[in-house]
Amino acid sequence: MIAQPTSSVRLIGALAITQTAGYGVLYYAFSVFIPPMSRDLHVGVAQLTGALTLAVLVSGMVAPAVGHWLDRHGGRVLMTAGSALGALSLLAWSQVTSLVQLYLVCGVLGVASAMVLYEAAFAVIVAWFDAARRARALLAVTVVAGFASSIFLPLTGLLVEVYGWRRALVALAAGYALVAVPLHWLAVRSRRAPVHVDRREIVGAALRERPFWLLVSAFLAQTGALAVMGVLLVTYLIVLGHPPVFAASVAGLLGVLSVTGRLVTTGLQARWPVALITAAMFALQGLAAVLLPLVGRSTAGAVGAVVLFGLGFGVGTIARPALLADRYGTAAYASLNGALTLPVTVAKAAAPLMAAGIAQFAGYPSVMAAVAAACALGALCLVAYDRRERAGGAPA
Repeated sequence: MIAQPTSSVRLIGALAITQTAGYGVLYYAFSVFIPPMSRDLHVGVAQLTGALTLAVLVSGMVAPAVGHWLDRHGGRVLMTAGSALGALSLLAWSQVTSLVQLYLVCGVLGVASAMVLYEAAFAVIVAWFDAARRARALLAVTVVAGFASSIFLPLTGLLVEVYGWRRALVALAAGYALVAVPLHWLAVRSRRAPVHVDRREIVGAALRERPFWLLVSAFLAQTGALAVMGVLLVTYLIVLGHPPVFAASVAGLLGVLSVTGRLVTTGLQARWPVALITAAMFALQGLAAVLLPLVGRSTAGAVGAVVLFGLGFGVGTIARPALLADRYGTAAYASLNGALTLPVTVAKAAAPLMAAGIAQFAGYPSVMAAVAAACALGALCLVAYDRRERAGGAPA
């Protein structure tokens, strides 16, 4: 589909806003609610964190079904309904009185997240824009949404401080509904795939090919590494001897640097293949994980290692849709991405738990070694993928 300029600008602007609000409200805000919920519900932090893990797992489990819908019907109805469901989930969350209720709400929140966050938004962008404009559209949305944590963590903290956590959730629910529901309905345009396209055949052929599983392996490994660093970096910096405020501030660089990495990656796509650029970024992250135990006790060393790791923090987000669309086309993109998202999401949920166990029994240097190995594996898989493409491994 050739995008019309006015519609394209409207679509990019709407998705940039809704992705920022969606990640801020449906994901990042959770961490702010943990302390007051722990006091009021009389449950531990680990049990509350498990609710967020459940939401992430559920979003991955429903990703294939969401992808199938997106390929058949487009994103307008799905994303509008998902944003309404997300707002209702937040309202239900504000009324929970037990851990069981919280887990049930977070299960529904996971379904809503799959319907409205990056995977759904990227499917809409891939379907709407031609190959020449797709990379810039993805970049525009992710650059804005990259500031979701910077906006919504302090905003949520302020709401909790002034109104308490239950009323804060009501306020976030109302705000999200007022922003996301109309924008998804008015700006997102649905499109049906051509009737002659056999999506099942495209997906089935991809699942039988080695290149698809090279992509799965690459992004599974690197997503696990990102999840570990996102959860444990602050703790490890404190273990290295840094004050908590410094540790949190340095870790906060990851979100800002992810924007830089996306800008660099998109700019280099005109000269080099996406797979090789992404592999280089993954390799830099592996190097950063190796360096952190060696130089991280000094202020400059800690900042340098985190900066190096942060440059690749958001690269996989824009590389995945580009690689899938370039190889397999757009007719079955959402279905293929849903199939890829399921194992990647499991890695995102499980990797921090595994890393915490490694840290407890073998120490944080062993965790960093595992992170480095995962990044290296991701880079090698992408290099192997690129070699197959250059050797004529295009789909039949």
